[in-house]
Parts: sequence; structure tokens; C-alpha cells
Amino acid sequence: MVVLNKIYTRGGDGGTTALGNGMRVPKSSIRVEAYGTVDETNAAVGLARLHAPPTIDDLLSAIQNDLFDLGADLCRPIGEGEDTEEHPPLRMAESQTERLEREIDAMNARLQPLRSFVLPGGSALAASLHNCRTVSRRAERLVAALANSEAVNKSALIYLNRLSDWFFVAARCANDNGAADVLWKPGANR
Repeated sequence: MVVLNKIYTRGGDGGTTALGNGMRVPKSSIRVEAYGTVDETNAAVGLARLHAPPTIDDLLSAIQNDLFDLGADLCRPIGEGEDTEEHPPLRMAESQTERLEREIDAMNARLQPLRSFVLPGGSALAASLHNCRTVSRRAERLVAALANSEAVNKSALIYLNRLSDWFFVAARCANDNGAADVLWKPGANR
């Protein structure tokens, strides 16, 4: 259970922050950048939800919860013996990615194959989902960079990779199932 009765602690005034295991690290560390960008993705999803019909809003709500799980996973470095702890850390699970894949497949079944790249835009919801896609891609790059130097839950990185695909397909659906997609016209303005 989380209890937040005081919002500021002054603990980060010197440029460090506490990870989920209590260790203090610079706020500029790649781990903090990674889970901070996951949080930024979550905020972008919150904005997209303002434009979403109930069916998409429900899916985005589940994604927001997943992103909080992902932030919890990333803020707690993988350590020995964590499986035997009284309160083991929350880790992303394959089932979360599998759910995204099922949703992608269901949405994609309504779309015609692409014959050009899609520019971010169209409806307000589609534009917002494209923004979510780009922010989640940045989060994925940061988590991949973190994984080059520290142990990272593989399911976390896979989830982010699939999530950006989810946002892309959902954006196409938000553009009248692709009929209102804004297509790239190579060299159109030469």
C-alpha cells in the first residue's frame, strides 16, 4: 500500500534521487532517464485519452497501469535473492506484451495494408497516439541503453517495443481505420 502524506522531501535537492531499493543515484543517470521517460509516455497517454472513445479509452487505461508497473520495474535494479524477499519487486510480465499483441492484431485486422509511410496527424486522437508512439520509442531507446550496462528485465524492453507498434496501429484506426491517414509523398516539395 502506498501512502503519500508529504509530497516534498528535500531528498533530491542535491541532484540525487532514491531508487526502489533505497540506493541514491544522480537524477541524470540512465536508469532515472529511462523510467522518467516511461512516466512521460504515461502523461502523453493521459492526453490522448481526452480524445478517445470509450473502447479505446479502456485500452489506454490498461496501458497507463502497465506503464506504472514498468516504471516500478525500472526503478528497482535487479538484485540477487529478490524472489525470496517478503515484498519482491514488481516486474513486467510476458502476459502484458501478449495482451498488446492481441489488441494490435484485432485493430490491424480492420486496416488495409500500407502502401506509403504515415505522417503523424489526421484526427486529434491519431495525432496524440503518434505522439505517444514517439515518446515510447525514446523510452525504449533509453531502456535499451540501460540494458547495455545493467541487468534489465527483458519483458520490460519487449513491452516497450510492442507498445510503440500498438500506438501506431491505434493511430491508424483513429484515422477512420486508415482511410484518413496522412501519407508521406516522397519529394513532394522539391
